Amino acid sequence: MYDFLKRIMDMVGSLVGSILLLPIFLLVALAIKLDSQGPIFAETPMRVGRDGELFKMYKFRSMIANAHGLLTTDPRFKKLYDEYKKSSYKLTKDPRITRVGKFIRKYSLDELPQLINVLRGEMSLVGPRAYYPDELEEQQKNYPETKEYVNIILSGKPGITGIWQVSGRSGINFDERVKMDASYVQKRSIIYDFWLILKTIPAVISGKGAV
Repeated sequence: MYDFLKRIMDMVGSLVGSILLLPIFLLVALAIKLDSQGPIFAETPMRVGRDGELFKMYKFRSMIANAHGLLTTDPRFKKLYDEYKKSSYKLTKDPRITRVGKFIRKYSLDELPQLINVLRGEMSLVGPRAYYPDELEEQQKNYPETKEYVNIILSGKPGITGIWQVSGRSGINFDERVKMDASYVQKRSIIYDFWLILKTIPAVISGKGAV
């Protein structure tokens, strides 16, 4: 029953959200094109979804074109890539971020296209973080005790928002983040989902923990 109700909530929420937020979609897309060269959507690596299935996450581009490819292959970014892996795959000061990108990341506007992923059934409105495959592999080596939590997380769909997003966002390290995500998956509560959605609003407005 939980899975059925959650899917109904995801479908209704993503459809209504897409309609209401359409003007913001258009403004963000225009701002990105005027600010820097490159596509409107980010060229993101695949993410790990439910049962380990890989999927393409849709996000507005907040960085220079081919930002992830440059980070992992360009010698100029080697130190930055080493820092990226050491800091739970997040960077507090990233030179690849554009002017418009800095703004839309702070207020999570770059995440809005993930409503497409929700409609496609790859994500939910609320759920664990959608991790990169290499992130899970590397971080489980650094934190072997997290393997049990990761297995629990992959039994559910990743979400646009979730418990770690409203509890510090990028300020939370991998080991603490997966504990929180695993705890969420085990709760399986629609009421808890609604509570997290409500908590997301002030978290997004404040921009706290966003990078």
